[in-house]
This record gives sequence, C-alpha cells and structure tokens, in this order.
Amino acid sequence: MDVIISEPTPAKIQVLPHNQYQTSDSLTPSTVSSSPLDQFHIWFKQVVEDGIVHEPEAISLSTATTSGIPSARMVLFKQLDERGFIFYTNYTSRKSQELESNPYAAMVFYWREVHKSVRVIGKVEKVSREESERYFRTRPKGSQLGAWASRQSQVVKEGEVMERLKKLEKRFAPDVASGEDGSNIPMPEFWGGWRIIPTEVEFWCGKPSRLHDRVCYRLEEGSTAETPKWKIECLAP
Repeated sequence: MDVIISEPTPAKIQVLPHNQYQTSDSLTPSTVSSSPLDQFHIWFKQVVEDGIVHEPEAISLSTATTSGIPSARMVLFKQLDERGFIFYTNYTSRKSQELESNPYAAMVFYWREVHKSVRVIGKVEKVSREESERYFRTRPKGSQLGAWASRQSQVVKEGEVMERLKKLEKRFAPDVASGEDGSNIPMPEFWGGWRIIPTEVEFWCGKPSRLHDRVCYRLEEGSTAETPKWKIECLAP
C-alpha cells in the first residue's frame, strides 16, 4: 500500500491502496447454509482451526443514542447460541447505556488474513445473570478483578484504576484463597452479557478488482427469533 503524506500540511493524508483480495470460496445463495448462524459457525470454526487469523473473536460493535448519534468500538465476541451473538461488558458503560435506550446494534468481524468479513445487525437483549455468571467463572483472576476495578467509560484521574485494583485485591484476597481454582471472586452486579439477535447477516469474500462476493440473509417479515425464516440474496460488490 502506498501512503502519501502531503507537505506542508501534515494533517493531509492520501492513501493509494493496491492490495488485491483473493479467497478460494465462492459465495452464492446456493452454496451457503440456510441459517446465517450455521454459516457463521462454519466460517468461525474454520478460521480458528486454521490458526491464521489473529483474534478472530475481535469485532467492531456499533451502537447509537435515541437521537441517532452512533459510536463504535472494538470488543470481543464470546459466545454463539441458538438466538445470536454474545459479548460481555460493564452495564454502566457507554455502549450499555446506549443499548438500554436504543436496543439495536451492528457488529463486524474482519478477518484480514483470509479476506473474509461478517456483518451483523439486530436487536439486543441482556443475557441472564446465570449465564453471565457461568462465563465470569471462566475468566482469569486478573480479568475478574478488572471487571470490578474499571468504572468503564467514566472519566478517571491518573492512576485511579490501579489504586482501585490494589484495594480490590486486598478485599477479595479471602475469596481468591478459598476458590478451588485459586479464584472465587463474585461477579459484579453491574457486569454481564448482551446478546445480538440478528435480523440481517452478511458474509463477504474478497475478490480481485474489488468484485467481491457478498451474500446477505434478511429475516423475513413476520418471522421471529424462535422460528426464523431467512431470505438469502446476492449483493453487488
């Protein structure tokens, strides 16, 4: 890729991309699964087993306020179930506040190393506390303490988070010692999972000359998350 930084205005940057995408897969409505969740499972399992993609679980998550002002950030996808895609976070964070007031989200997986991408749009719901607790138990001790220490998205003073962490390490020392795996830290009340229940899922394969393969699933009108029916179509690149 050629990048030109113009002078004498350092703020001006011009990117001249010449990378060519190429995937061996051929995406058409006749070659994909009838369910986007099944198709995602096939792709995700493949990239994980191949080991080529670094952090295949990384996603760009977009939310919006009730007035339509969007925000996006990188988070980690953690689970796929029969209803949708799950990630975990602080319920007082900006993303959670926006999801509370406007319960819709979009997410994108981009697997650069294999020239593939998956885009999801859907309605959101909170994961049950029981399910959140089961996942919380699998987190390393440091991540469990980190969930308590960070007042996510709030303005903090320099060093404040680490000071909170030190106090929490002392507070939960007995719980850590009593845990069978060395950790028995309770899950915070303000922490848990969100599930994106898809209404639209697009699969993208990069092809030369920007003539990419795109297949989009859209939930048919009158269909529900419990008994979804999908319309599968090709999209122009």
